[in-house]
This record gives sequence, C-alpha cells and structure tokens, in this order.
Amino acid sequence: MKELWDLYDAERHPLNKTHPRGVRLPRGAYHLSVGIWTVTDQNEILLTKRSREKPEWPDLWENTAGSVIAGETSRQGAVRELREETGITAEESELYLLGTEREGHTIGDCYILRKQIRLSDVVLQPGETCDARLVTLAELDAMIAARIVAPPVSGRLKRVRSVFEDFLFGRL
Repeated sequence: MKELWDLYDAERHPLNKTHPRGVRLPRGAYHLSVGIWTVTDQNEILLTKRSREKPEWPDLWENTAGSVIAGETSRQGAVRELREETGITAEESELYLLGTEREGHTIGDCYILRKQIRLSDVVLQPGETCDARLVTLAELDAMIAARIVAPPVSGRLKRVRSVFEDFLFGRL
C-alpha cells in the first residue's frame, strides 16, 4: 500500500485531500516533511548513512528525515521517523523547531533534539540507513566540505545554522 500524504497550500492551510507518495503533486499543493538533528549532552551530532539502495544520494551522510504521513502532525511525523530510522524514541515536547522552509512541493520543518544516546542504541532501518556515527560540529563541517553529506542536508543546515548553534551551545 502506498504511503499517503496530507496536502496543504503554500501557507500551510490544509487542502483536506490526501495524495499517494511517488505521484506528482498538483500545482499549488504541498506535503510536509521533517528533519531531525539529534545531539548528545556532549554536543555530538548523530548522522546516519543513506543506504546504497536509495535512489538519491546513496552512501552519503544525513540527519534523520522523512515525509509526514496522512493524519500526522509534523511533530508526530518527526517522532515516528526518528524511531523508524534510528530506533531512538522521543516525545514531541523534546523537539525544538529550528525553522521551516518551502522547497519545491515540500514544506519542511527542521527540528533539533537533545538526547543522551550511544551508537549502540541506534537501530538502522534496512533500505534506509546503513551506518551511524556521532560527530562534533567541526567534524560535520569537514564532512560537508568533503562532500560526503547529502547536499540537501548541508543546504538546510546552512539556512538554520545560527539557531542550530544557539541550541547546541545552550544559548537558547
């Protein structure tokens, strides 16, 4: 069964319609996506490696991300995606919204979460993720410079960078 998305207009008002994933969206319609940055108390950032089977950006590193399915709120989708892709459980209230942007036919919410985890806690999702690592912000920057982070991820991080750093370094 195909995954269904709720549709929204450009101002994020519900269109009260669902749409199957993988089918071109109608003009003026958008679906919700989420990105979740998980950081530890030591300011280590969780990255997962995209599976080789992924059609876009295989074998590149990313934060947890995915589409919000029909009937979910953005925060519910973020909690589900985090659990599915990493095995990490979180409460909606633990997510801090870094920002929202509209790109193509997607309205994306970018969250950050502080969670005490170890790599041994991470459970990879077959077909989605094939590796995980914890990195410092400097290491993440070096990975971006080396072009081993998926381009959309590094682009989105750049756009929320100041709020990301404020959260990371306790300035919020």
